[in-house]
Formats: sequence, structure tokens, C-alpha cells
Amino acid sequence: MNYLRPLFPYLLGLVLVLSTQKFLNIGLVNALGQLILFTFVVCIPIWRTERMSYVDIGWPWGLVLLGTISFIYSDGYWLRSALISSMVILVGLRMGLGALKMWKAGYLEREFPRYQYQRILWKEEGKNNTQFALQVDAISQGMANASFLALPIFIAASNTNESFALLEFIGIGIWASALIFESVADFQKLLFLRNMKKAKKYNQVCNIGLWKYCRHPNYFAEWMVWNGIIVMAIPSFYNLGALEISFFNNELSAILWGFVGFGMLYASRMMYVTLVYTTGAIPSEHFSALKREGYKDYQRNTNRFFPGPKKVN
Repeated sequence: MNYLRPLFPYLLGLVLVLSTQKFLNIGLVNALGQLILFTFVVCIPIWRTERMSYVDIGWPWGLVLLGTISFIYSDGYWLRSALISSMVILVGLRMGLGALKMWKAGYLEREFPRYQYQRILWKEEGKNNTQFALQVDAISQGMANASFLALPIFIAASNTNESFALLEFIGIGIWASALIFESVADFQKLLFLRNMKKAKKYNQVCNIGLWKYCRHPNYFAEWMVWNGIIVMAIPSFYNLGALEISFFNNELSAILWGFVGFGMLYASRMMYVTLVYTTGAIPSEHFSALKREGYKDYQRNTNRFFPGPKKVN
């Protein structure tokens, strides 16, 4: 049971998606698509190599699949459906194409540090069956695409209202700004690494550009990308909720729709925990502090996740 615990929240999220009549069919199609994708792109390669890094291919391409399924099977206003579907597809493509490039360059032939950190945690938790733990963690990533991350996409894409609310434009603005912010952060990191390689300086601390204001601007921006998507979906949630509750006209439908809204908002919390604690900031910093001279000073003086002025000791 200890091994399966990471799956429980996503199972509840999937039940939530499938228990809503509005999303039953599209939810089943997406769940099946994610299952097939992760089986062949992630789970089988992990079983053969015992390396978790293949998740970095499967998860973003799962987002591309999610957006594609949403646009094809949703029954909302076509322009809104195209917008929200394109938003999640672009997020997936940005990371997915980068992951394929790393795979082609041979970077997936060794385990990424953030996944090496998982083994440390498993040992502390008494999980000695590494192969089984790897599969559970991989499956949980696919289930995220089939549950909580799917909710704001399905909700917005199912809204038939042809007029857009101000909050939807705000959400799109947050999403676009965060995507640019993330791309700039990644470019600055890549430029820094290239310059250090030319100078034959290795294991240096990247503290240029956006990296001066927080230690993980790319993770922060990825979180804000999803916050933008969620904000865009809020007006559609209220619009669909009024239709669902009036159609079924019972207290149970109102309670269920309330849980759907909670699940949509929980996607933000889920992404934050993942990007900071599970496979993000803390796991990657564990090894950076060991091998990069000056990284502990960087930790003391620079915010971890939220950008801002340098810390004052």
C-alpha cells in the first residue's frame, strides 16, 4: 500500500472527471490515450532501463494529446475550444520537442539528478522494490494528465457561450506572459552553460538574468502557465455549473459540480507541490549543493521559487 499511495489523489481526480456526465466520454478517451502513450513511451522504457527520465518525454506529449483530444471531442464554442486546446498543446510541444532533442543527444542514457533523488526518498520510506516504485511514479504522471490537469481544459472547451469574459483574457495574458518568462529563463540557462563550457568552467552557479531573482524561474513560470489556464477556465466553470445544476435540478449535482471546481483549482496546488518538492526545486538542489561551489551561498541569498529581491541575511 505504501508504494501505491502516490496514485490515490490522481485516482480520485479521475473518478471526479468520469463522474461528471459532461466529461464522461472525453474523459474516457483521454484516459485511454494517456494509458497507451505512457505504456509505450514511458513505462516499457523504464522497465528496460530503470531510468525515470523517460517521463520527460511522455508527460509533455501527453499534454499535446490532451489538447488534441479536447479540441476534437469537446462540444463548446469552437474558438474558445481552439484557444484552450492550443494553449495546452503549446505548453506540451515546448517541453516535448526539447525532450526529444535531449533523447537524440543521448542525455536520457543517464538518470537525471531529480529522479536520482527519488531513490533517496524511497530508501527513507522503506521502498526497496525500485522497479515497482519507478512504475508507480511514472503512472502517476500520466494520471495527472487524465485527471486534475484535464479539468480546466475540458471545462473551458465545453463552454458554448460565444462571448468571452474579462477573466478569460486575463487568464490568457497570464499564460502567455508565463510561457515567455519560462522560455527566456531556459534560454539564459542554456547560454550560461554554453559560455561556461567554452571557458572550460564546469559546475558553476547560474545566477544571471532571471536566475538572479529566484533559483528556479523556469519552475515558477511553469506553475504560472497552469494558473493562467485555470483562471481562463473559471468563467466557463460558472457558466457550465448553472446549466448542469438547472438541468439535473438536485442537490447532488450542485455538490458534484462543487467538487469539480475544487479539482480544477487543486491542479494549481498539485503543480506547485510537484515543481517544488516532488521532481522540481528541492530534488535538483540536493545535488547542486553537493557539486557546485558557491551554491549554498546562492541558496542563502536568492529566493527558491518566487522571484523577488535578493534575500537579506
